[in-house]
Amino acid sequence: MTAGLTASEHATLAALAVTALPPGRLLPGAGARTIAATLGFVAALDPALLLGYRGLLRALDADARARCGEAFAALPLGRRLHVLDAWRGGDLRRLWLRGLLAPLKLAHFDDPALHAALGCRYALDPPQPERQRWNAQVHNASGLDRAIELEAEVVVVGTGAGGAVVASELAEAGCAVLLVEEGAHFTRADFTGRPAAMMMKLYRKGGATVAFGNTAIPIPIGRTVGGSTTVNSGTCLRPPDRVLAAWRDGLGLRDFTPATLDPFFRRVEAVLQVAPSSPAALGNVARIVARGADSLGWSHWPLPRNAPACDGQGLCCFGCPTDAKRSTNVSFVPRALAHGGELWTGVTIERVRMHGETATGVDGWALGKDGHRLPVTVHAQVVVLACGTLHTPNLLLRQGLANASGSVGKNLSIHPAAGAMGLFREPVGAQRTVPQGYAVDQFHAEGILMEGATTPLDIMAATHTGYGPGFIDLMERFDHTLLFGFMICDESRGRVRPGPGGEPFVTYRVNERDRALIQRATGLVARLLLAAGAGEVHLGVRGWERLRGAADVAAFERARPAARHFDLSAFHPLGTCSMGADPLRSVVGPTGETHDVHNLWLCDGSTVPPGLGVNPQLTIMALAARAAGFVARRVERLRRTPAQPTAAEPIAAGDARRDTLPRPRTSSTVAPRHGRRP
Repeated sequence: MTAGLTASEHATLAALAVTALPPGRLLPGAGARTIAATLGFVAALDPALLLGYRGLLRALDADARARCGEAFAALPLGRRLHVLDAWRGGDLRRLWLRGLLAPLKLAHFDDPALHAALGCRYALDPPQPERQRWNAQVHNASGLDRAIELEAEVVVVGTGAGGAVVASELAEAGCAVLLVEEGAHFTRADFTGRPAAMMMKLYRKGGATVAFGNTAIPIPIGRTVGGSTTVNSGTCLRPPDRVLAAWRDGLGLRDFTPATLDPFFRRVEAVLQVAPSSPAALGNVARIVARGADSLGWSHWPLPRNAPACDGQGLCCFGCPTDAKRSTNVSFVPRALAHGGELWTGVTIERVRMHGETATGVDGWALGKDGHRLPVTVHAQVVVLACGTLHTPNLLLRQGLANASGSVGKNLSIHPAAGAMGLFREPVGAQRTVPQGYAVDQFHAEGILMEGATTPLDIMAATHTGYGPGFIDLMERFDHTLLFGFMICDESRGRVRPGPGGEPFVTYRVNERDRALIQRATGLVARLLLAAGAGEVHLGVRGWERLRGAADVAAFERARPAARHFDLSAFHPLGTCSMGADPLRSVVGPTGETHDVHNLWLCDGSTVPPGLGVNPQLTIMALAARAAGFVARRVERLRRTPAQPTAAEPIAAGDARRDTLPRPRTSSTVAPRHGRRP
């Protein structure tokens, strides 16, 4: 075996590499470096992914033997391309081919010589790290040699859009706050600008979280201090008034009006310094999109973002190298620490500590010096789970908590997204612009929001469906390409369940309404790019990979591709612990506290009801800021009310003692406590 592969599997991979990535006029073809880098990338993500990748290689070889009577590696080039074409034109095998080629392309294009050949920047020179006083309050639990026991008034699990904001608000209000994060704490000195390396550091499973159903939809999510805010594009949109009206009418959230939520949005927007990017940072991409929209009479505008000093380096999704993007790792987390909060990284929380029906802390683990798990215990008066839309319900379901409604893990919406790539005569300069700085909202009322989606060279290569000489020719014209995307406000719903190894297993089925909406949106983006001057448009749709004019777009719009024929992604999972006034139909109430468990708050995308229709980070943050006020008042009451319920005497809803909890216990069998005592 070579790097985990058998000799036959290695031969298949080598043949696939030279077939899919031949040399071009400017670019070298795939070779031993590409193969070694591919294996290293896949193996580093997850051992299970390497097993899956080996399975796909064996399937490709078996299919070649069935079709052609010989192993894939033994076939001449033309017949190997024929096998790949058959896979690309299939249903399930199209998804398999996408899984085979994406890491191969990512590894191949992660090459400084290749970037130089196309005039692209390969990496950044990281700046010197800046030390702040609050850095002393950041503790790494990994590599310790003993168990950890901590204590605070409020423990917040997760440092993304919800957790960081609620922690900051509570710390400023004088509460003793402890933040716990599974990922590591990275700074701009760690952000090299290399997508593959940054995905390994900053994304869960290197971005390989996937929802399975009638197609496979990647849902890349962050696993670092700052959560997905560290790796998103910085778009900050308030929910439409019609969405808030639906929440009030359908969910009983009577106080959720634009006027009552406005103070929370304004507070968050002020910290983030939300504003459109400068024309220089928006670059030629925005000018081209505006040109196309104007010619069609469509409304368009620069997106509001949390990056006041953005200089358009195009790396928002791989860690902002200048800290211009005010993700929570550089905004709300430092604010929480500056007001006395503490942050522990490298801690995986597995259960909520309970006393009767009351949450009293969390239990988890960290990897010790010897690689074994060390227990981590946190005692707290209030627990805030902000683990994200996929992991918060996973934790609750594994423990059987807060699910009297039967809704935990259900009602998942994801805003399915796709796009198109236009090839222009003029240089576009996409790598020197904001990746998602411009929007076309002409069809937003229908559930379609178009937003920029430019990517670095290697990410574009990995996500494009092409291979062979035509693909290499297209990549050699990278500076003349423009990607523009869309998301839909979905009516389809998915589900999160506990899966193997403790990770969430995500399922999602695209319904017919959403399939048709995705097709309509794809056609509209193609029309936009053609109107802007593109000579041809490339789609991630089986059978419609290249459109050369309006007639091709019209033919595509008359067709009926299945959901599995679209190359979809999703970046906005929501709704798996949805908020509502009715305990029989929702998991948390209007304050963010769970209906079933006292002193347990959820503050992340899981509580945002489905159907938002815009990028959710600002909504999550505003709702977290609102929830922080209720948590702070609960903590104040607990300080004044020392009475203790007992496990033998359950606390009924409405009982005054629901605002009390036992004092955290002490123990001499564990390491000394860290943090502040209430």
